[in-house]
Amino acid sequence: MKKLTLFFLLQHIFFSAQNFKTPYEKGNGNQTVTYEEMVSFYNDLEQNFEDISIENFGTDDNGEPIKVVVFNPSKNKNNPVILINNGIHPGEPDGIDATMMLMRDLATGKVSAKNLKIAVIQAYNISGMLRRGKFSRANQNGPEEYGFRGNARNYDLNRDFIKNDSENAKAFQQIFQHFKPIYFIDNHVSNGADYQYLFTYISTNKQRLGTNLGNYFNDKMQPEILQNIEKKGVLTTPYVNIHGDSPDEGFPAFMDSPRYATGYTTLFNTMGTVAETHMLKPYNERVRATYEYMLSSINYAQKNAKEIQKKMADGLAEYQPGMTYALQWKLDETKYQLIDFKGYEAGKKTSGVSGKARLYYDRTKPFTRKVKFFNEYKATKSVIIPRYYVIPKSENKVIEYLTRNRIAMKEIEQDSTVSVELYRIADYKTVKNPYEGHYLHYETKIKSEFKNVNVRKGDFLVSTKQEGAKYLLETLEPEATDSFFNWNFFDAILGQKEYFSDYVFEDTAAELLKNNQVLRTAFELEKISNPEFAKDGNAQLEWIYRNSEYYEGSVGLYPIFRIK
Repeated sequence: MKKLTLFFLLQHIFFSAQNFKTPYEKGNGNQTVTYEEMVSFYNDLEQNFEDISIENFGTDDNGEPIKVVVFNPSKNKNNPVILINNGIHPGEPDGIDATMMLMRDLATGKVSAKNLKIAVIQAYNISGMLRRGKFSRANQNGPEEYGFRGNARNYDLNRDFIKNDSENAKAFQQIFQHFKPIYFIDNHVSNGADYQYLFTYISTNKQRLGTNLGNYFNDKMQPEILQNIEKKGVLTTPYVNIHGDSPDEGFPAFMDSPRYATGYTTLFNTMGTVAETHMLKPYNERVRATYEYMLSSINYAQKNAKEIQKKMADGLAEYQPGMTYALQWKLDETKYQLIDFKGYEAGKKTSGVSGKARLYYDRTKPFTRKVKFFNEYKATKSVIIPRYYVIPKSENKVIEYLTRNRIAMKEIEQDSTVSVELYRIADYKTVKNPYEGHYLHYETKIKSEFKNVNVRKGDFLVSTKQEGAKYLLETLEPEATDSFFNWNFFDAILGQKEYFSDYVFEDTAAELLKNNQVLRTAFELEKISNPEFAKDGNAQLEWIYRNSEYYEGSVGLYPIFRIK
């Protein structure tokens, strides 16, 4: 009887797989699914398999709903989740096709995910997927047609996870906070150098994950997942983060700051991988490698889900008030691993375009040699984690973003005077050309002071003793790489609003010098120390204004306060 049951089960799996072949499988191995075909395929899966459901979360910038297909065999709402993102760059569609096969195989029982929930964003950048063509990925070997990197408003969505300019990014945060995954995979295709590897990967930066979780992921979890796909003939190496040169002299680990997908997810202690299949390998091989990585990740997670959850929970202990938190990082070029890198000999030959020397790789000359992989970063700027932040109710955008990320906030019940640490923006630089819709600030420097300030009823008190502590630090500390300040949320504080008329203020300035000895002494010292200043009457008048009580005190004053 058992043998008969097994026979019918295998027969069911076989016929289900035949009836639910993906458009990619029906093609020649070099064609990717269209948006309409993808939606229709998943709708059919949902209608025919009770373990498959589809949920909508927000929209693309073109108004199309962003769909998440979920496999949950036990219907247990508490099952830990693996979240998979596809089509953030629709010109890199490997994950779209690979995941359709994976979800079909899960639904039919060909592969299993016991006690796990698998949530898949069918296509994150829908408008980019609909902009289908043959030429935008000039360096990529297939498929025949594919989508476009930018979305309907020409945003690169893999730079939008903090600033949230797109509806897509807002939807992603809703998805992430809804499922709270224990692991995240973002499927891509690489660009850059040529080498023998089919599959490269960006592991969430271990320093950003913290000591315990970072070591666990980089030393145990990720290596085991990779070893299993290597056994299936998929050569793997860390993402070769180098462009315009060969990797023979070594290459660094990619630093995924919070603007990127895995940089954002690590703010909530979720480990993640950006899967980067190699652009020059045939499309069918790239799809297979992406499938195998996802499946190997599922197999690891279903065996070790409780351990992963414990590591995530324990990781919060590293981000408590009074502890030090790194805001900026720099590659430590004194530390590296020697890896057996499988590349191709690189050389120079004459360009047929310019007649100048150009780089090329000779695929008839493969090699395996020791290459330096620089995977250690050191903190260059840190801050002491405060107990609370105070956010004025006037900062509507900040409050909206924190709410979307399920940050717990307590509304202040009455006007109060509170001792706080306040920041003043002392210096910053700004890019010359717009970057992803912003004139991004960098190398921001602050001055801090402790002062009693008035807070108003309705302002918000935000504790750092919560799961989103790292999100708070990375967004609210102005010196953090992807802080709200650096993304121009507070540019209005940098402008002066009140001024003076020279002919009126001349008499006022003279009176100030006459009656204020401290101001007069400082003024004379400034003239002695600065000869150019001593010659410039307008500069002297401006100096007196800025050092008097007439000058507004809010220029450069950061509106969010810290309570230690």
